[in-house]
Amino acid sequence: MSISTQSDSSPGSVASAAGDRLGTELRRPPILSLRFFAVWQRNFRVWRKLMLPSLLGNFGEPVLYLLALGYGLGQFVGEVEGMSYMVFLASGIVCSAAMTGATFEALYSAFTRLTQQQTWAAMLAAPMNVDDVVLGEIAWAATKALINASAIVLVAALLGLVAGPQALLVLPVILLAGFAFAGIAMIVTAISPSYDFFLYYFTLVMTPMLLLSGVFFPLESLPGAVQIGAQCLPLAHVVMLVRPLMTGGAIDAPILHLAVIVGYIIATYWLSAALARRRLVR
Repeated sequence: MSISTQSDSSPGSVASAAGDRLGTELRRPPILSLRFFAVWQRNFRVWRKLMLPSLLGNFGEPVLYLLALGYGLGQFVGEVEGMSYMVFLASGIVCSAAMTGATFEALYSAFTRLTQQQTWAAMLAAPMNVDDVVLGEIAWAATKALINASAIVLVAALLGLVAGPQALLVLPVILLAGFAFAGIAMIVTAISPSYDFFLYYFTLVMTPMLLLSGVFFPLESLPGAVQIGAQCLPLAHVVMLVRPLMTGGAIDAPILHLAVIVGYIIATYWLSAALARRRLVR
């Protein structure tokens, strides 16, 4: 009598096992420790060697947008929300610079360290876990966002586009926002098979968020349904906090805006750490 057996490595069983494993990873919260600072410190030391070209690359494009659109388009637009278009745009460019700075660092640089340089593998050989590495990468990307945005705030102040010293309160908001944007990008990094995969994120997420979050024009000029959708995007809430701080206006519902940003930080770190563990821990 012959007995037939079915291999456990069939596509269905493999997919089911992968799904169960991801579910287990998602339910387990990340393990927080101060070991992430070693990752941040390592990335800072590497960046310090290439600081000047890095600053020029990340700082030049936002300033160009500010000057070209502010002076050029501003001649046709006039005033927006009771202020010159140049003043209105400056706060939006600060927010977009934070988003792009954190995103590029958490995508291209982190993916290079993960795959090409195998830096993550080397760090995991130390007394450090995946959660530490992911948080360190996110923290460093948030720092890059703060550096880029601070440079734009300085330029805006020199051009007379800042209302007063309360604009310094923009910096902690930008740092928080950097954690949120870096967390979103780290999710993409954790699942990306190659650099080309990042184009999906830029086309489907980052570009719509940039255009629909009040960076270049007020949200009120958009259709009602689009305005509601924009409230789900972290960049919109960052703009709603940063613009009044830079222009001297009052902030509507600051607790709500901060809660959305912090919610993104927690959710994206949790998910990106789970996805990275699934990718790296066999």
